[in-house]
Amino acid sequence: MIDPLAEVVGLLQPGARFSKVVAGAGAWRVRRAEAGLPFYAVVLEGAFRLAVDGQEPLPLQAGDFVLVPAAQPFTNSSAEPPPPDMPDTLPVQQPDGSFRFGRPDGPPDVRLLVGHCTFGSPDAALLVSLLPQLLHVSGEPRLIALVQLVVDETRAQRPAREEVMSRLLEVLLIEALRSPQGPTASPGLVRGLADARLAAALRRLHEEPARSWTVASLAKEAALSRSAFFERFSRAVGLAPMSYLLAWRMALARKLLRDEGLAVAEVAERVGYSSASTFSVAFTRHMGQPPARYGRQAA
Repeated sequence: MIDPLAEVVGLLQPGARFSKVVAGAGAWRVRRAEAGLPFYAVVLEGAFRLAVDGQEPLPLQAGDFVLVPAAQPFTNSSAEPPPPDMPDTLPVQQPDGSFRFGRPDGPPDVRLLVGHCTFGSPDAALLVSLLPQLLHVSGEPRLIALVQLVVDETRAQRPAREEVMSRLLEVLLIEALRSPQGPTASPGLVRGLADARLAAALRRLHEEPARSWTVASLAKEAALSRSAFFERFSRAVGLAPMSYLLAWRMALARKLLRDEGLAVAEVAERVGYSSASTFSVAFTRHMGQPPARYGRQAA
């Protein structure tokens, strides 16, 4: 059976190439407004709050993992909200290489491992659109075990520490992406797969991306009426069914053109287009350049 999330994660090639330990005490606030790399945080001890622009603040505590897959503005702050007029806090580097926010002395209220992850795929922006805007995992035993390994590694000074940390964080990212998120998760593929009816349709779509799918035929796979399926899919995944199908076909097409060097006509057939010309029009509209040119540049 095809696993849609495994396919997306496999194409995405997630990795964690930068991390640092941060401690906070008292009232503090740090805002990232500029466009940057996807952000993640592991709460090692204590608690803090994360607020992505346009969403309610999310309280996080020890053992939690949070990932913001797409670069967007967000604010980290102390568990007790700081005064609204308090300026942003500047981090102070400590002798051990970690950073501290807020009160400079005394025991910290929270310790975090924060960093930026990378998505190695050239199609990262396209694939990230299929993921939740904010991914929060809490109370998952497997994830907690991985977090504990990360905690142990941050405290130790063993040989190859950075290499081990990088591998652990990559596994942590993948485990978080496939962990159940529940009904409060933001829209994306993860939330769609948590719905048994939608998961059936998503798996069939990924098994046969070249099939002439319609909303009605996908609704039949989900054992729902056409209108109920369309509304439920759009709300859970964040894209209309045909928009999701198009995004996935384009990701597959780029991989075939880039990694296998197939002719445009063969790629068109594999991703469900009746002719090379109709595929070329769709690819150009979606990707901004013709598939033949994309294939030459990738080669």
